[in-house]
Amino acid sequence: MLILGIESSCDETAAAVVADGKVIKSSVVYSQIAFHRPYGGVVPEIASRKHIEVIIQIIDQALKEAGLSLKEIDGVAVTQGPGLVGALLVGICVAKAISFALKRPLVAVNHLHAHLMAIFLEREVSFPFIGMVVSGGHTNLYLARDFFTIESLGQTLDDAAGEAFDKVAKMLNLPYPGGVSIEKLAQEGNPRAVSFPRPMQNSKDFNFSFSGLKTAVANFLRQLDTDQISRADIAASFQEAVVDTLIGKCLQATREFGLPRLVIAGGVAANKRLREKLLNQAAQEGIEVYFPSLHLCTDNAAMVAALGYHYLKANKLASYEFDAISRYPLCTFHPRPS
Repeated sequence: MLILGIESSCDETAAAVVADGKVIKSSVVYSQIAFHRPYGGVVPEIASRKHIEVIIQIIDQALKEAGLSLKEIDGVAVTQGPGLVGALLVGICVAKAISFALKRPLVAVNHLHAHLMAIFLEREVSFPFIGMVVSGGHTNLYLARDFFTIESLGQTLDDAAGEAFDKVAKMLNLPYPGGVSIEKLAQEGNPRAVSFPRPMQNSKDFNFSFSGLKTAVANFLRQLDTDQISRADIAASFQEAVVDTLIGKCLQATREFGLPRLVIAGGVAANKRLREKLLNQAAQEGIEVYFPSLHLCTDNAAMVAALGYHYLKANKLASYEFDAISRYPLCTFHPRPS
């Protein structure tokens, strides 16, 4: 079964063809970073307009690389949310048009769900497992019992981890995207130079908070004597605090549920320090950690097409009346007692 996936939730325009939910025939991603960098973040109006300009070309390129014509596609999967409404609507409208014109089934995929299950494009992971989706807009912890039975364990109560990276990068006068800039600068610094807080590490629940950490960096910079510490040390120390916070909650969840399997997904999952430190600490506790390859951590359409295959198998089809959803939780969150 050949599924065409379309992703336009934020500032990447992406299309992919995936066979049987596992084999990537093609995956094309058009990044808008250059257009948003002057503003220090994603501008929704610019994102929407750029999607409109390139989405047909990106789909054509994906089909060409897969060696297929549009008529050979068996189904269409598109991101419904969460994301920027204007950006989402571009992908949704094109997906509906293709589905209607070719009389192919259409499925509407949750972006977070696609990230969480992207690992299955490369490796088989036994259910149940603990999963974390960590990106510029989300920091969520899940218990996945199968492809469609997922429990939300915790989430950020304020800033997402990736958002904190972007905001601290601005404080340090580093270019957008902040996560990449801080990671690069941190390689030159000492992660123990500044003792920034690890938020909510002593709480019994699985929630995250990064606004206090961000404020701690801002306060430190206001009081800073530039002769005493470098930007690289600050970047490394901040990154270490974020990494320790993420690792702490993940391992806490694996211990509580007795599950030796952990899946990390989303853009921040590409961070080398997070990968290195989590793999090391998890190995000491006999926990196997699964990270998708870097190209499957950032937004892409292959993960949308792959999950779309499972939607189609489960007969979870979309009608042509469905709309974009800006805030679209993967599953209901039930807070646990602190």
